[in-house]
Amino acid sequence: MDCSQDSVQIGQNKYIAKSELLSHLKTYNLYYEGQNLQLRHREEEEELIVEGLLNIFWGLRRPIRLQMQDDNERIKPPPSSTVLEFWNRTLQPESTGWETPTIQITEPESQSEESSSVAEENNAGLTECEEEDSPQLLRTKSDAGVWRRGNRRTPSDQRRLKRHRFSINGHFYNHKTAVFTPAFGSVTNVRINSTMTTPQVLKLLLNKFKIENSPDEFALYLVHTSGERQRLILTDYPLVVRVLQGPCEQVSKIFLMEKDLGEEVTYDVAQYIKFEMPVLQSFITKLKEEEDREVQKLKTKYTAIRSMIQQKIQHLGDGPTSM
Repeated sequence: MDCSQDSVQIGQNKYIAKSELLSHLKTYNLYYEGQNLQLRHREEEEELIVEGLLNIFWGLRRPIRLQMQDDNERIKPPPSSTVLEFWNRTLQPESTGWETPTIQITEPESQSEESSSVAEENNAGLTECEEEDSPQLLRTKSDAGVWRRGNRRTPSDQRRLKRHRFSINGHFYNHKTAVFTPAFGSVTNVRINSTMTTPQVLKLLLNKFKIENSPDEFALYLVHTSGERQRLILTDYPLVVRVLQGPCEQVSKIFLMEKDLGEEVTYDVAQYIKFEMPVLQSFITKLKEEEDREVQKLKTKYTAIRSMIQQKIQHLGDGPTSM
């Protein structure tokens, strides 16, 4: 984000005084005092950088697709020649590595030695089972991958799997609901800074939830309570836009919407949106009548001008004949 010493770039060929942005930032932080939505700022090489959490509201009309697992952890299937053998071994309890320990009753002095050997045998079986399972552990709460019967994940394993991915309103990947639509108007947030443009914020948001859809399918819109809707262009900085609009989300919110379904609404149109249909019909009638009056005025005006031009042409044509 190139800017001079006393100004900050807020868009393509758009700048604002650094002092003015700091004033907006102070108001913003006072509004969120004591909350994690407060923003921090610093200067690097005389460039003002603001960073913190930005609230983004879901405004999607079509379902999104979630990844089955993360990019850096894929399930490696066995060779095709051993697929049947692999699944047969997987689904049979005998292949889990557990062996039934043989416990013999001996004298008390040798009982501790026998117990320790049995424990070592069980631990060896458990270690072998865990080593066999660990490369195939999924990183979300899904039953779509490899699932071994007879083995239950411990609560610590489940917590470890959850940490690898954020949920959307509590929704993790599941093969039955891998394609779903987030609740309209629900909110999420991403940590960004004032140097990040709209495409960068979109990519970061989709990556946070491991959404397979391309960022090119979506756009960010600034939606006002009045109904006015303004699309953030590629060179806009969403965090700066939020600061300049003010902190109150009752006045305006940033929505994630489909690029082809989203539509900009100007202020002139937005002021009529909340009226009832009969009132809107009366507005249309009034506008039609006004349009007809303006058309009639134009027709009268240009009819008079055309008549004057024709008379002038006729006068110039009659002049040489009379001489």
